Amino acid sequence: MELKKRLVTGTPGRLLVTLIMLALAIVMIMPFIWMISTSLKTPTEVFKYPIEWIPAHPTWEHHLKVWSGPKSFGTYYLNSLKIAFIGMIGATFLSAFAAYGFARIEFKGRNALFMLYLSMMMIPPQVLFVPKFIMFEWAGIYNTHWSLILPGMFTIFGVFMLRQFFLSIPHEISESAFIDGAGHFRIFFRLILPLAKPALATLAIIDFSWQWNDYENALVFLIDERLYTIPLGLQNFILENTVDYNGMMAAASAGIIPMIIVFAIGQRYIIQGLTNSAVKG
Repeated sequence: MELKKRLVTGTPGRLLVTLIMLALAIVMIMPFIWMISTSLKTPTEVFKYPIEWIPAHPTWEHHLKVWSGPKSFGTYYLNSLKIAFIGMIGATFLSAFAAYGFARIEFKGRNALFMLYLSMMMIPPQVLFVPKFIMFEWAGIYNTHWSLILPGMFTIFGVFMLRQFFLSIPHEISESAFIDGAGHFRIFFRLILPLAKPALATLAIIDFSWQWNDYENALVFLIDERLYTIPLGLQNFILENTVDYNGMMAAASAGIIPMIIVFAIGQRYIIQGLTNSAVKG
């Protein structure tokens, strides 16, 4: 009876919250709808008022322009996919290794070292451009994709998030494995990683989005236009077509397609991974 009363009294509040969230979602998604709609319009329809959200005569001319010609987005797509996938796999694997060490292996000064590691997040990335440039030039990887892939494999946030998840796994599991003669590597690969699939998937999706949208590092460390990624290619397209608003929206639409696909596939992993990572701090 008491539970039924609580459900009845709580319904109006939950309904109000749902309506507010729905209104906010509509407001947030409207720019994306306008972007896609504009990419399918003719130039004379762009500034037509009131706005026609669904073009009367959709045209794919601007999308074809983006994907054809000497500066096709296909090259930028392949470059971005290469950097994002290799960087994502490396960052997820290395972060899991480091997080396991900080969460499951006892050694002197572990917590102090972890706090020192976390403090590196306070350093602005722009401060590291000059040291990175010198180091990449010395290593011979300047103006190559490796100048973006290698630094992207090391993420402080990834180590922190996975460490929090590993701490939520009962230590009795590891202790039982130790009694049976298993070492750290076997425990890591056979026990911890299978249990950490939601957190690993979450980190992989987040890191992929970072790598895909990285503009500053690509701008600083890539010179050859054949190596450009989607953010640089989009910026070049905008600079070369300053009044082609339809083409700009078509290019922007092409740039966000992978992100939409990735988040649509991994949405439930993101929620589950972030929730489990916050269980124990």
